Amino acid sequence: MASTGVPGLDDILAGGLTRRRLYLVEGVPGSGKTTLAIQFLVAGVTQGESVLYVTLSETEEELRSVADSHGWRLDGVQIRELTPPEAALEPDQQNTMFHPSEIELAATTRLILDDVERLKPTRVVFDSLSELRLLAGTALRYRRQILALKQFFATRDCTVILLDDMTASDHDLQMQSIAHGVVLLEQLNPDYGAERRRLRVVKYRGVKFRGGYHDYVIEQGGLAVFPRLVAAEHRQEMTRGKLASDLPALDALLGGGIEEGTSTLIVGPAGAGKSTLAAQFVAAAAARGERAAMFVFDESPDTLLGRCRGLGVDLAAHVQSGTVTLQQVDPAELTPGEFVHAIRSAVEQDGAKIIVIDSLNGYLNAMPEERHLIVQLHELLMFLGQKGVATILIGAHQGLVGAQMTSSVDATYLADAVVLLRYFENRGAVHQAISVMKKRGGWHERTLREFRLDEGRISVGRTLREFRGVLTGVPTYDDPHPPLVAKDTEGV
Repeated sequence: MASTGVPGLDDILAGGLTRRRLYLVEGVPGSGKTTLAIQFLVAGVTQGESVLYVTLSETEEELRSVADSHGWRLDGVQIRELTPPEAALEPDQQNTMFHPSEIELAATTRLILDDVERLKPTRVVFDSLSELRLLAGTALRYRRQILALKQFFATRDCTVILLDDMTASDHDLQMQSIAHGVVLLEQLNPDYGAERRRLRVVKYRGVKFRGGYHDYVIEQGGLAVFPRLVAAEHRQEMTRGKLASDLPALDALLGGGIEEGTSTLIVGPAGAGKSTLAAQFVAAAAARGERAAMFVFDESPDTLLGRCRGLGVDLAAHVQSGTVTLQQVDPAELTPGEFVHAIRSAVEQDGAKIIVIDSLNGYLNAMPEERHLIVQLHELLMFLGQKGVATILIGAHQGLVGAQMTSSVDATYLADAVVLLRYFENRGAVHQAISVMKKRGGWHERTLREFRLDEGRISVGRTLREFRGVLTGVPTYDDPHPPLVAKDTEGV
């Protein structure tokens, strides 16, 4: 195998490119074809190989400028520039009697073959096929020319990448049928936010590659490809322990805490304490020496840390020590594949045992197409479960009380446990209630408890047995015991 120089792409291609074969990389202008080609050649130079870049559309100066922008040196890369010289603009140099395929194509091909015989490269890049297509004139001559080049390189131990900018109006599949493998680079332009790029391996003969679309970005240092997550590749046996919150009443409500390898959805209206509750689990795990990672979409890290500090949750100290990773996510700039890659890195490289996604609404906004959210979320939760990671998802309801509350994304059937927070009114005061609506594979309390965020702490109180209809927001009081009142009001 010949490494492409892009670790993520090598993973998708099951190790890289089979040597002594011809490959096609297609993509619109700006999708990163030239950057990928240079990475491929630089990887060959690193391994002591002789490499050749044949350019028919860009100058050597332009290629070196691209390399400089990524911090690469092209000292070991042989560049053959076959762009028309400035003299070709002179009137006496214009040819009107013969078709370019009869003169220019033959001369261009001879220059390429001479360079290969002289340099004996093991890696060759052609940039781009659109020039050869125009020189050939007819589809038949173009196909025969490519077939001849393919046969020529196959006998000279060369791995060849052909770049096609897809600018031809009558783009066909002839080149895809000739090439041993085809990689398609796409650039998407959403209505809001930065452009997004993804790639797909169209074909790769004799290799079980990872199919589907894979997000990638062009950053300083080249392409960074994020392979699509396939949870089935990470199955393993494990024992599931419990992760306590260090709040006895809350742990009792959850039957001892949340289990490793499960997902817990905390859902409720804005301001009910969902993020604070998740932070309590993270801080408790960090105090036990377990690593955690929080991905925050909806508020700044400083706001979250300040709010937690006011409630006695010392999350900032664990962030400073490195036990907890707190990352703010910008949905307008992040691709879904990049987000999943960040979570995988937190688990596989940093050893995180708890992952918090706050919130699913922000995660939804990070998706270019909403209909794919649930499928990708399911794959992500399966992966984290097989790694023994406890996942906490935050889901915000639209609305505050009553039956009109709705959710923009329903993930309750995916989560192993669902914790519900609710506001309710009693005698002119607003209170909060907490309950566990669902928990797979374990016992939990089926009661509604009072939930409070005041006096510098989080508290889970007694069971609300004297009320009926708490979940509606306007419960009925039918118990002789005194009703709940807010602490800053006079007793009734």
